[in-house]
Amino acid sequence: MSSHTYILYSTTLNKFYIGACHEDLDQRIENHNAGAYGSKNFTSNTNDWVLFLKFDCDDYAHAIRLERKIKSMKSSVYIRSKLNIAKSFIKI
Repeated sequence: MSSHTYILYSTTLNKFYIGACHEDLDQRIENHNAGAYGSKNFTSNTNDWVLFLKFDCDDYAHAIRLERKIKSMKSSVYIRSKLNIAKSFIKI
């Protein structure tokens, strides 16, 4: 089973959501958009979450550590810079 740290983006809210999972990421995003994690969960405020960036991790503990690190930055500028770094590894 693979583990991921992921960043979702909502155009409606113009906000990011950072999470970690050790399950199917596509299903996880569907669950966020369906409000499956309860009405008090931040992602239940809208249903237009799309995957902005994902990091494949060695194990779930690593995914959680990375999630906490990204959340500690509390900055969309930091998150967008991670996307620019990721793009630098992709040859177009």
